[in-house]
Amino acid sequence: MITERLQHLRALMAKNGIQAFLLPTSDFHESEYVGNYFKSRKYISGFTGSAGSVVVTLDEAGLWTDGRYFIQAARELAGTGITLYKMGEEGVPTIEEFLFDKLKEGEVLGFDGRVVNAKLGLRLSEKLSEKKITIQYDKDLVDEVWTDRPALPTAPAFLLEEKYSGKSTALKLEAVRSEMNKKGAAYHIITSLDDIAWLFNIRGGDIAYNPVVLSYAVITVDKAILFLDETKLSEEIKSTLKNFSVEIRGYFEIYEFVKTLPENEKILLDTAKVNYAIYKNLGSSSSVIDAPNPTVLLKAVKNSVELENLRKSHIKDGVAVTKFIYWLKKNIGKTEITEVSASDYLEDCRKAQEGFIDLSFNTISAYNANAAMMHYSASEESHAVLKPEGLLLVDSGGQYFEGTTDITRTIILGEISDEIKKHFTAVLRSMLNLADARFLYGCIGQNLDILARGPIWDMDLDYKCGTGHGVGYLLNVHEAPNGFRWKKVPERDDGCVLEEGMVTTDEPGVYIEGSHGIRTENELICHKGAKNEYGQFMYFEHLTFAPIDLEAVDTSYMTKKEIDSLNRYHSEVYDKISPYLNEEEKVWLKEVTKAI
Repeated sequence: MITERLQHLRALMAKNGIQAFLLPTSDFHESEYVGNYFKSRKYISGFTGSAGSVVVTLDEAGLWTDGRYFIQAARELAGTGITLYKMGEEGVPTIEEFLFDKLKEGEVLGFDGRVVNAKLGLRLSEKLSEKKITIQYDKDLVDEVWTDRPALPTAPAFLLEEKYSGKSTALKLEAVRSEMNKKGAAYHIITSLDDIAWLFNIRGGDIAYNPVVLSYAVITVDKAILFLDETKLSEEIKSTLKNFSVEIRGYFEIYEFVKTLPENEKILLDTAKVNYAIYKNLGSSSSVIDAPNPTVLLKAVKNSVELENLRKSHIKDGVAVTKFIYWLKKNIGKTEITEVSASDYLEDCRKAQEGFIDLSFNTISAYNANAAMMHYSASEESHAVLKPEGLLLVDSGGQYFEGTTDITRTIILGEISDEIKKHFTAVLRSMLNLADARFLYGCIGQNLDILARGPIWDMDLDYKCGTGHGVGYLLNVHEAPNGFRWKKVPERDDGCVLEEGMVTTDEPGVYIEGSHGIRTENELICHKGAKNEYGQFMYFEHLTFAPIDLEAVDTSYMTKKEIDSLNRYHSEVYDKISPYLNEEEKVWLKEVTKAI
């Protein structure tokens, strides 16, 4: 079937005079996760991961993806004729290098300009122009191949009350306009869905697990224009937005509207977010200020109301995860449990919590060797049956009115090897070391990553991803601009200075292909600490509370400081979670969080 789709696409390319066609993993808004309508890359290639791009030429095809998906991609591409290009690996060409090498002088690269960001489109245009290669960006060829393509989503939007958001749309617009004024911008184009949802205090259901609404926004000095499907808005939302001088227009009207912006006024936009089609529709002499949306940093620094709500959401989530671990430990080997049924039970535990809305991403429930694939996805058609041996890695999270959660626990189901205990303990030490960091203000995640990665590197091992990412508030589980990683990755906007109020995950891991995967993940709040002649010191607060499996901890690898840190954490877990458990669960939790 994939072969037939590729043949059909190539026939359309030849018909339109296109020699190479680019299919990224994106919607019209550069979203990390996309709705079914936008899954063209998956439809053409069969690769189901959340990140990657496909390039199809008239005689070959390739998929570029990162280290999280190398194992999965190799399996899913088998037999398709599509070559896997492992991004970041030595000797692997970038997409730009591949296209420059494969395309001949005067040939044409095609893509749908709505799903390619302006930054990439401009970079490709500049690079390929050296060979007089042109770009055709006004055709979505996959739409002609995909005859039963899903429709655009129509989920209704809802307002997020100030008791949850902590700040009105009026104050948020004021802050954005203040940043526009500093840059001398009369207009600001925003296309990233989480930024728009945060700014206007609206949420929706247009992307699974991400409570956003397909929309664009243009901010001026005295009004805002929101481009979306008006049928998603209740009369209450319309009235509320009108009070903030927000005008509503049709979703696709943005493309004609930007053509009308005066060329003598400065326009603030982020070319890494705004799509190529919108950028090209601006006047040829438009004065563009290319900079991150002010909302990125504004929403990353959680206000006091958001932080207090987040603490509540993580208690609820911790209760759900704790009940799940208890159930799993008590029932493994007594009744059939699969990766899928375990995931379903955990979801039921979350649904039982007041204020639960949805999961924050598709739960990763991975048994033994499957856990070596960082973003493994079990399904009804393909899943493992759990046995009272080995381990189960569960990476999951929830969306609550009080915020977004993300937690990973690796649970021991029975006998494990000494190697697994060594790896598990190293991952635990890594997580605790970073969580206990004291650092001067001005540090970025790159400065601190070694605290987590050090115990892993000491074993001559590594994990092919960052150590942590920012988390939204009832928004995307992955949120820029804060994060932890050991080197700069251009496509990952996570290198900002760590500010008080930022929430970041702490999730080191060990992944041994064909054997096992281990990850322990907590979320951390950044705070100001002591201030003295050396500067402003910072520290982290644990936001996540659920037991860490002591059955896999080998204290011979741990320092006294690390043991004390674990014991303090487990004491907090018991104090915060036990009031919401029944007596049997309390007794069990007391035992599994005992001091070691």
